[in-house]
Parts: sequence; structure tokens; C-alpha cells
Amino acid sequence: MLTSAFSLTRLRAQFIKEVLSTLRDPRSRLVVFVPPIMQLLVFAFAATLEVRNVDIAIYNQDAGRWSHELVQRLDSADFITQVRRVDRQRQLHALIDRGEVIAALSIPVDFSRAIAAGDSGQAQVLVDGRRSNSGQITVAYLSTIAAEVGAEVVPDAQTPTPVVVRHWFNPNLIYRWFIVPGLSGILALFSALIITSLSISRERELGTFDQLLVSPTSTPEIIISKSLPALAIGTLLGLFMIGAGVFLFRIPFTGSFGLLLASLVLFIASVVGIGLMISAVSMTQQQAILGAFAIGVPAVLMSGFATPVENMPVYLQWLAQAIPLTHFLIIVEGSFLKAMPPADILASLWPLALIALVSLTMATFFVRGRLQ
Repeated sequence: MLTSAFSLTRLRAQFIKEVLSTLRDPRSRLVVFVPPIMQLLVFAFAATLEVRNVDIAIYNQDAGRWSHELVQRLDSADFITQVRRVDRQRQLHALIDRGEVIAALSIPVDFSRAIAAGDSGQAQVLVDGRRSNSGQITVAYLSTIAAEVGAEVVPDAQTPTPVVVRHWFNPNLIYRWFIVPGLSGILALFSALIITSLSISRERELGTFDQLLVSPTSTPEIIISKSLPALAIGTLLGLFMIGAGVFLFRIPFTGSFGLLLASLVLFIASVVGIGLMISAVSMTQQQAILGAFAIGVPAVLMSGFATPVENMPVYLQWLAQAIPLTHFLIIVEGSFLKAMPPADILASLWPLALIALVSLTMATFFVRGRLQ
């Protein structure tokens, strides 16, 4: 390939060409812009660990007052859609086996009599272990309802003062306040990853890559021109999603917008480097998209978005530190809800800068090897 001195004029022309090729290609527009917007609107309501609209089965063998009080409390619980009453223990098992209820409550014959005698009435709870997290949350809800009934049974009993729980930063436990900031990072990740993954592979598929090889454009100009459009579009999409969180979903933003913007730019820059490496080894756009998802999905699962990084094995915790999304999620979630101090942001910002430096350097070697 013929190379010459670095030229801002050629770089500007290459930059405009890359932006126009992305905006004018119907497939690129469909892949890059439509899914992030739709996913933000859908996942903000669908991606939740809250337990709502579940069915509970009850086998009540007791005809006393307290069993009916317990059933009535369950009937009026907000998280329960329907309380299914059965008349055999075997039916409880069948409902759980078919996945029609998440939990089943079996109240024994002497439940109310035991309470009247001063003992604690006991009931059996069967939980669908296939939905372990939802099942545990459901058991916690049922335990709370049972405790309320117990307090009504012995209203004058000398009980220890309960612990007063105050939920810091999210007092009403609105799950959307947690999920939407994280989604802004995840969707920006996939957008920037796909844009850069398609950059060189698109040239190969359209047959214009050979023209690029014999042009006077230098290797640094090609690499920068492939990186800047993805950096600009990914940053704008990230800002759009952050703005949607503030103005559409009414999530309080209490941090520094300037530091968040700097973090977003470094985050997108690190993703651009990864995308360029994928694009350099992909021969077609289909391979590039598959490669982007092969890298992006594990990155999301290991970033701490759904499960804490601390719960993973030690070697995966170390690997998670090399994922840019891990550090950006800390910054964006802290900026929204807890007014994260600049010192704490910088503690997650310098790993982003290091990852961006490493990924862009490796991308330069990958692309340079393809251009030789």
C-alpha cells in the first residue's frame, strides 16, 4: 500500500465517507439506531428482578379464624394475581410441576388451634426452585404477611423493637432507577461495537477495500477515520439514553455531567478498539455482527449489571476488570443516584483510560496487518 504523510484533508474526507456510509446504508441504520431505542423503552420495564403478578396455591385444611385471616391477607397482596385454592396436597405439587404457581402454601388442620393455645402456628411453603431468585423473594413477601398476622394474634406482647430500614439513594426501591442507567451503558456498548465491527468488513464485502489499499491514505488516517465516526455516534447515543433516563423516566441525576461525559467518551473509545479488532478479522458484515455479539454478551454478563462481580470466582473477577463496561457501570449508576465524588469517579476512570489505550493500540496492529 502506498502511504504518504499524515493529511488532515484526507482524514476529513475519510471521516465524512465513513459517516455517510453508516447513515446511508439501510442495514447499518437498522442495526445501529433502531434496536438501542426500542430496547431502552422495552427493557426499562421488562428487565426487573421484582416479583409481580404471580399465582399462589393454598391447601387450607384448617377451618379456624387465623387460617382464614392469613388467606385473606394473601388475597389482598399486591404482588399476587390469583390465589388458587385446592383440596388435595397432590394438587399443590401438580401446580408447581406445571409452573402455574411460583409457591404453594399448605395450612395444617391444627393451625388456628395451635395459635389459640399460645403456640406458633406453622404452615408449609413449597417453592418452585426453577425460579430460585423469584422464589426467594416470594418467600420473603409471604414471611412478611405471616409476621403481620402474628402481630395481630398477640398485639400486646412485648416484642423487641424492629430494625428500621432506610433505603439510601433509592428510598422507594424503584427498580427503574437502577436498571435504566445500566442500560444506557449496555446499549451504547453494542451500538459502538457494531458500528466499528462493520467498518472494515463492509469495505471488504462491497469490494472497496482494495481501492483503499492503493489510495494515498496512510495507515494512521485509515485507523482514525474508522474510529472517529463510531466514537461520535456511540457517544451521542449514550447521551441520548442518559437524557431519556433523566427526562423520560424521571430518574434523579445528582452527579457531575462533565465527569460522566469524559467517562462515556473513554468507554466508547475502548469499545471502538475492540470493534476494530473484530472488523479486521471479519470477512463479511454477518461475521462482524456475530463477532460483536460473541464479545458483547459475555461482557454484559460479567460486568456486574445483573449479578455482583464479587459473587463470581476470583479469576472471573480479574477478567471482569478488563471489561470497560464494568467500570462505566460504576460511574453511570453512581452519577445518577449517589452524587459519586470526583475521587471515586477517577478511581474507575483511570482503568477505562488504560483499557482504551490497550484496545486502540492492539486494534492499530490488527488493522495495520490487514492493510499490509
